Amino acid sequence: MDCGKGGNVMSLRTGKGKEDTFFDIIVAIIAIIALIVTLYPLYFIVIASISDPNAVLLGDVILLPKGINFVGYKYIFEEQKIWLGYRNTIFYTVVGTLFGVTVTLLAGYALSRKDLIGRNVIMKIMVFTMFFNGGLIPTYMVVSSLNLVNNPLVLIILGSVWVYNIIITRTFFQSTLPEEMREAAFIDGCGNLRFFISIAIPLSKAIVAVISLFYAVGHWNSYFNALIYITKKELHPLQLILRELLIQGQSLVTNMDSSEMESLIERERIAQAIKYGVIIVSTLPVIIAYPLLQKYFVKGVMIGSIKG
Repeated sequence: MDCGKGGNVMSLRTGKGKEDTFFDIIVAIIAIIALIVTLYPLYFIVIASISDPNAVLLGDVILLPKGINFVGYKYIFEEQKIWLGYRNTIFYTVVGTLFGVTVTLLAGYALSRKDLIGRNVIMKIMVFTMFFNGGLIPTYMVVSSLNLVNNPLVLIILGSVWVYNIIITRTFFQSTLPEEMREAAFIDGCGNLRFFISIAIPLSKAIVAVISLFYAVGHWNSYFNALIYITKKELHPLQLILRELLIQGQSLVTNMDSSEMESLIERERIAQAIKYGVIIVSTLPVIIAYPLLQKYFVKGVMIGSIKG
């Protein structure tokens, strides 16, 4: 009886019973498994990109790199198309993100205002576009009629504003900027524009970081719009260039010696190294940027999801 009471006292002190401890262990095991499943493909790509391509083809590279070499990166960085694609993608990402964030903040703030006439109707129309659109051919006809084919503006404007982000931003403003704050600012002589710039934006760093990350990643990974609307090679973004290189397989080995070109095995070996190298090259900037915005990302998403 005393032992039973002692066990109950210990449970009360720790705040956890045997069932809770067992549940925590199961959750920890599942989380570790999920972490391994998520991170191992990324880790494998890194070690495969610096390993001997023959070892990768034979399946010998599992946990550690073997025969470390950088032959894939050598051909990647010697290819001028890669650098041209980087320049274009950085331009499209920076300008497109600025455009998307600006429009999203303006639209989200306007829709969060209760004095906006017809805001519910506007919101329903915008939500409708999330589920239904005109299709590829009508969109191409509109783009062509606006003379945006083979124009960098088409990659900046088209798809730069997402209704989902506008909804998150509107909800953020509704939960962060109470009506009393706006009324007090107006009493002090603050107008709509000044209130938005001086009060709303400084209080919205979290949501700005969130939608900036969404838009930047979207622009960085985008290739379909360029595939449809851009035919000039000098305007291609990085992702489209990498796609072409992966499809062609041997595009980066055209400068090899004739003796090396005669060997199909060597060509396949180089192509294998290039394949993993281009994945690292294309994803590294986003991987580096995400930790810098992570705290704002989590905070902005949670605040933006408080209300519907």
